[in-house]
Amino acid sequence: MTITPEDNMNTKLCTLAVALAATLTSPSLLAAIDNIDFHGYLRGGVGVSRDGGMEEWQKNKIGRLGNEADTYGEVELGSEVYKKDDVSFYVDTMVSMFSDGSNDNETTLGDDAQFGLRQLNLQIKGLIPGDKNAVIWGGKRYYQRHDLHIIDTKYWNISGSGAGVENYTLGPGAISVAWIRNDANDVDYREDGDNDVNINYIDVRYAGWKPWSGAWTEFGVDYAIPNATDKQKEYGGLYDAENGVMLTGEVSQDMWSGYQKLVVQYADKGLAQNMVSQGGGWYDMYNDTRDAKGYRVINTGLLPITDRFSLNQVFTWGSADNVTAQTDSSTLLSLVGRAQYQFTDYVRGIGEVGSFWQKDKNRDGSDYKQAGQKYTLALGLAAGREFMSRPELRVFASYLNDSEQGNTFQDNTADNTWNFGVQVEAWW
Repeated sequence: MTITPEDNMNTKLCTLAVALAATLTSPSLLAAIDNIDFHGYLRGGVGVSRDGGMEEWQKNKIGRLGNEADTYGEVELGSEVYKKDDVSFYVDTMVSMFSDGSNDNETTLGDDAQFGLRQLNLQIKGLIPGDKNAVIWGGKRYYQRHDLHIIDTKYWNISGSGAGVENYTLGPGAISVAWIRNDANDVDYREDGDNDVNINYIDVRYAGWKPWSGAWTEFGVDYAIPNATDKQKEYGGLYDAENGVMLTGEVSQDMWSGYQKLVVQYADKGLAQNMVSQGGGWYDMYNDTRDAKGYRVINTGLLPITDRFSLNQVFTWGSADNVTAQTDSSTLLSLVGRAQYQFTDYVRGIGEVGSFWQKDKNRDGSDYKQAGQKYTLALGLAAGREFMSRPELRVFASYLNDSEQGNTFQDNTADNTWNFGVQVEAWW
C-alpha cells in the first residue's frame, strides 16, 4: 500500500485532535477552569424617540428605566491562585466596554466604543492575626461602592488604584482602611501632555453595628488630598485646591421582608458638589471650591407589598454652597419610584415615575432652575419573581418632560418626547 502525503497530513491532524481533546479534558485543566470565577454586567438594546434615536435625559434624577440609550458591559474574571490552611491569595480582573450601540462593528478606531481597565487587584486573607477573614488588598478596584440602582447612581464611590485592610473585626462590626488614588482632570492647558492633578483619598469605614433588632449601620470618612506637582503649584489658581472631607452615615431597617435605608452625608471643598450632582466622591478641580460645603439626605428602600407586587423608591435632597465662583447656593430634590407586578414567575409589569427640581442661586441675584418628569411603562421577562432578579428583557415606552427649561428635545424644538424600545439587563 502506498502512503500519500495526504495520508500523512490526515494522520497528523488526527493525532493533534486526540492530543488536544486529551489536554482539554485533563483533570488539571478542568480543575483550573473550575477555579475561575466569572462575573459581569450588561445592558443594551434598541430604541427610538419621536425624532431619531432614543433620548437619554437626567437619568440620575428621574430614573433609568426607558431612559438609557447606551450599550455597556463588564466582564470580571477572578481566581484563588493560592490557598493553604487559612491563607489565600485571590486575583481579580475586570474590563469594560461602553458605546452608543449605533452599528455592528464598534471599535476605538472610530471612537464608537470605549474600553477600560476597571479592576486589577490582589486580595489576601488569613495573614492578619486574630481575624482570618480580614483582607489585605492592593491594586485597582471598585471599592465598597454604595448603589442606588433605579437611578444608576453610586452615592458612595471612592474607587481607583490603592491598597488597604478590609473588614477587620472590631467590636460589634468591622473596620476598613484604604488609601486610594483617583486623579482629577487637568484644569490648565498650559502644561503639555496628560498632566491630571494627583488626588489621594484616605477612606475609613465602620460597618455592621446593629443598634436594635433588624437594623444595621455603616459610617465612613473620606479625606481627599490634592497633590499638585511643583509646576502646577507655580501656576497656582485652581491648582491651589485644598484638602476636602466627605462624611457618610447610614442606617438600614428590615421591613415587610424588604428594607428601608436612610443616608446622611456632609462634604466640603472639592467634594461638596457631589451633594447636588448625584456624585459619589469625585473631586472638583474645575472650580474654586475653597469655601464650598454641602449636605445630602437619601431615603431608599424595597418593599414587597405582596408576593406579586413590590415597590422601590429613591428620594434625594441635596444642598451645597459656593461650589463655583458664580454660585451662591444650589439645591436638588429628586424622587423616583418603581412598581413591579409579577403576572407569572417570568413575566412582569413595571412602572416607573420620576421627578426632580434643581435651583442654583447665583451671586449676582439671578437664578438658574431645572425641573423635569419621566413616566415609563414596561413589560419585563425576567429570571425569577424577585424584584432584582436578572437577566431581564424589557419592552418599554417612556414620556420625558422638561418642565423648566423647555425645548430640550428634538434638536431643541420641544419640551417633551417619547421613547420606545427594547432593553436587556443582566448581572451574574
